[in-house]
Amino acid sequence: MATATISPKFQIVIPKEVREKLHLTPSQRLQVVEKGGVITLVPEVPLKSLRGALKGMSKRDLREKQDRL
Repeated sequence: MATATISPKFQIVIPKEVREKLHLTPSQRLQVVEKGGVITLVPEVPLKSLRGALKGMSKRDLREKQDRL
């Protein structure tokens, strides 16, 4: 398990093995989620990378705007 230390400026360095495994890049944004005393860092992904993620999804059960009222 990799560890990180909080600097006096409250900064942390993500260990190299984790950065490489997750393909993190400099200036990439991370969402910080706290739940039950546990901090989780979730990398934001660009919308372009999600293109085609729903390919082949059935549109049969989608509602029209007037049905949502």
